Amino acid sequence: MRLTAVSLLVLALAATGCTSSSDLESAVPASSGSAKTSRLAARTAPLVPAVDVGTTAGIPSPPQKPLAWGGPVPQSPAFRNIAPGPSVETPGNPMVTTVGMPMPAQRPVSALTPVSLPDMRPGLGVSPGGRSRIYSHSFRDAKPINFGKVSPRKMSVHGVDVSRWQGDIDWAKLRTQGANFAYIKATDGGDHLDPMFKTNWRKAKEAGVKRGAYHFFYWCRVASDQAEWFIRNVPKDPDALPPVIDVEYNGESSCKMRLSRAKVLEKMQVFMDMLERHYGKRPVIYTAPDFYKDNLRGEFLNYPFWLRAVAQHPSVVYPDRRWVFWQYSGSGLSQGVEGKIDLNVFRGGEGDWHDWVARN
Repeated sequence: MRLTAVSLLVLALAATGCTSSSDLESAVPASSGSAKTSRLAARTAPLVPAVDVGTTAGIPSPPQKPLAWGGPVPQSPAFRNIAPGPSVETPGNPMVTTVGMPMPAQRPVSALTPVSLPDMRPGLGVSPGGRSRIYSHSFRDAKPINFGKVSPRKMSVHGVDVSRWQGDIDWAKLRTQGANFAYIKATDGGDHLDPMFKTNWRKAKEAGVKRGAYHFFYWCRVASDQAEWFIRNVPKDPDALPPVIDVEYNGESSCKMRLSRAKVLEKMQVFMDMLERHYGKRPVIYTAPDFYKDNLRGEFLNYPFWLRAVAQHPSVVYPDRRWVFWQYSGSGLSQGVEGKIDLNVFRGGEGDWHDWVARN
């Protein structure tokens, strides 16, 4: 009768004696069980994400995209079920077996080169495609307004605008509360720099917030001087949002001049042309209802507008005007910042936001 594989194994053990676990370990070169080899197996293995993290504050995580090495990008830095990668036997690199897993007796040094993974740190939240994670808003309002069916609360991409009056901001916390973008006060007129601009500019980017700078326009100053002052103080960052010109009446200013509509448009055009040439991005126009009615209705149709409307929807306050940003509150409250903060929303969904940022 033929001997089975089990019978042969029993006979072999009887002839040579049982091999202990220590003997088995001693039969494998020490390098195969080293920490480097363990890390190498993890790096070369197909990575399986731990669990689907689902949504962040109600917003779905970005879709996974494959990397060049073929594995899906994990949505979390933690992985589980790391399976061993295949081993290949080559001349001078015989295969040995330990605990049922084939391992080469020697590994080339080049195989220890780490695999580069995209930066998925929570503070940055940048997806493999370079798109920023969108956080659902958790803002409150000291003076809430019922906008009815057109409430900004139903919109996807919220943001803030800040200046020195918000003090020392915890940008990482503010972002997770829903500040997916921020416009930061930079300059006034031709000689004033917001004392918190440089700090806010740097920290907002470190937290992964898409940010841009805005200039408060003075009607008693030469437009070209104001543009030069802004350019002198605001870095030319290709990742920044387009610059903003803030045009409105300011009763607190020492400049009480009310220019003609034609002069207003002329000065604005000079300022915006200089910024567009320097930064390569068409500026956004921020304004308020009274100033818009007197000067801007029907003008600058090829420019993006950021409209202040804290009591009614922009379609009511600014008839026939398309807009990109809507400032819907000046009394917002949020973790990460003390006191009140202006709240804004982008017109469109997450995909529209990413497309607009890419174009601008």
